[in-house]
Amino acid sequence: MKKGIHPESKEITINCACGHSFKAFSTAGKDLHVETCIHCHPYTTGKNKASKAGRVDKFNEKYNLKEEN
Repeated sequence: MKKGIHPESKEITINCACGHSFKAFSTAGKDLHVETCIHCHPYTTGKNKASKAGRVDKFNEKYNLKEEN
C-alpha cells in the first residue's frame, strides 16, 4: 500500500436499536447507531415474514392459471 493516500481507520462502537453493541474499524471516525444488526435482523434470526410460495406460484394463483403438462 502506498503511504499517505489511504484514509485512516479507527476502532468505533456500533450500537443497535435492539441493545447490542460491538466494535468495528471504520473511516467514519465516530460511533454509529444502526436500526438492525446480526442479532435482530429478520433474515438472520429466522423470523422473516417472506411468504413460502414462489413468485411463479403467486402469479398463477393471482390470475387463476393452471400448469399444463
